[in-house]
Amino acid sequence: MALQSMTGFGKGEAEGEKYKVSVEMKSVNHRFKDIRFKMGSLLNSIELPMKKKIDQKFKRGSFDIFVNYKRKEQAKASFELDKEKIKAFLKDLKECSDATGVAININPTGFLKNEFYIEEDDKESELQELTLKAFDLAMESLTESRCEEGQKLVETLKEHKRQYTEHYKVVESLKDSYQDKVKEKLLAKFSQENLQIEDQRFQQEVIYYLEKLDIDEEVNRISIHLQKLDKTLQASREIGRQIDFMVQELNRETNTIGSKSASTDISESVVQMKAQLEKIREQALNLE
Repeated sequence: MALQSMTGFGKGEAEGEKYKVSVEMKSVNHRFKDIRFKMGSLLNSIELPMKKKIDQKFKRGSFDIFVNYKRKEQAKASFELDKEKIKAFLKDLKECSDATGVAININPTGFLKNEFYIEEDDKESELQELTLKAFDLAMESLTESRCEEGQKLVETLKEHKRQYTEHYKVVESLKDSYQDKVKEKLLAKFSQENLQIEDQRFQQEVIYYLEKLDIDEEVNRISIHLQKLDKTLQASREIGRQIDFMVQELNRETNTIGSKSASTDISESVVQMKAQLEKIREQALNLE
């Protein structure tokens, strides 16, 4: 199944002898699944089957389904009398007249009573069949729309990931020189103050301080997360939540680098990295 955005629109139409039906669907992002129908009460009996179809087709999203129908003009103009009922009624009258010898006069307007009209169930049956047909077409259209949007989102995510990687590489290239500068400053300070560093405890404290400023682990973990993100963006399954988790991990490592480093260049790159992560997070919210 192709990767889908949760944003999309679809429309389907179906036409029969008496009705013309139009179904429109729109979907937006949602943590789970929310389905709302707006349609006439004649269609209440098929709401559950339509909900099941959406459940089977889509994983997540907020769905609004609008069903509109209208009677055709020729259907409106017709009395829609049930000819078979009228024939049966006339046959019964004739048999009674023949049996009793009494002539029975019939007023034609008597056939305009409700019992001589076509049953409403017959009308509802056609309307429901047309609605289900239009619904299936709208669902196919919505799926195509969501797939198209999904591909556009993936390309956007790749671009934000590329920009994040560029700034990450700047940090990676500066990390060794940053550590060296920190050591040089410490040594210069010791020399200026005529401090001795032969004391073992003092040496341990210096090493501890340097380790706190070390960003090697964070840089390495970011590299691993970026490789995983690359693989995820190549997948054709639901990846929205996976990306959200990866962004959290990348954000944590990026923030740690920012808090450890006193380098202006690294700090500037960290700001840009965080900006790209926020854009990735926002876009990923729209993916299934």
